[in-house]
Amino acid sequence: MRVAVTGATGTIGSALVSELHGRGDEVTALSRDAERATQMLGVPAEQWAAPTREPPPADALRGRDAVVHLLGEPIAQRWTEDSKREILESRTLGTSNLVAALRSLPESERPRVLVSQAGTGFYGARGDERLDESAPAGDDFAARVVVEWEAAAGPAAELGMRVVTTRTGPVLSEGGALGKMLPFFKLGLGGPVAGGRQYFSWIHLDDVVGAIVFLLDTEAARGPVNLTAPEPVTNKDFSHTLGRVLHRPAFAPVPGLAVKVLYGEMAVIVTTGQRAIPARLTELGYAFRRPELEDALREATERG
Repeated sequence: MRVAVTGATGTIGSALVSELHGRGDEVTALSRDAERATQMLGVPAEQWAAPTREPPPADALRGRDAVVHLLGEPIAQRWTEDSKREILESRTLGTSNLVAALRSLPESERPRVLVSQAGTGFYGARGDERLDESAPAGDDFAARVVVEWEAAAGPAAELGMRVVTTRTGPVLSEGGALGKMLPFFKLGLGGPVAGGRQYFSWIHLDDVVGAIVFLLDTEAARGPVNLTAPEPVTNKDFSHTLGRVLHRPAFAPVPGLAVKVLYGEMAVIVTTGQRAIPARLTELGYAFRRPELEDALREATERG
């Protein structure tokens, strides 16, 4: 398969490129810095210098079988008016510009598949409600971002492409959300946040990559697909499991007010959560590589 990948130098992108290249696929990265991307990934890269202002070069997409679109500013940062605008526009304008480039191609040279990143933030704060892909959207900032992000990818279906939007939960890897937690837990200062009853719809990086490749290969995959482990856990259970893996106590409660002081409005994604389940992935027959939380954490923290 010939696959173009945006956001290819990020945590998910670099792991995906490695997996695709390893199985013999022809991969092209689209990057703001094509030279750096080529050196980092070991695959050809094309320059897409300003994703929010211009489409990618059509030749980077021409004749490919599929596109995986992973671009987006990190949402886990303090939300100011400027950062909220960048978070939204990096997703909506970047995706709209990608679709514009796809539209410019003759049908015979257009990729057949678009897998476009999204997030479980789509559902908003929903307590312990089990959320499959049929659940409605929430109404907070994170939910509105995902709704508009998915809407920007939708017109690719009008071009005859098979479109999948991957509503990805917090990814367990060396960096990301887990990386921010580890220093506190290693010092014995970790513990449940804001009471710990909110759900954490985690997924290991191995399964994010495995699921994306599976969705590329599976003709029946269309529309939104939750990329989460089979069983979400509460923040309390997650904290205790991480403490056990690190051989550190994990009972120090972190008040919700302290998180709000530290992160501002963004704290809502920590103090609330979603109990998102991978119903569509399961229906399609995906076999999870790391379905158990303790195993996933041991691998992600290199303590397997």
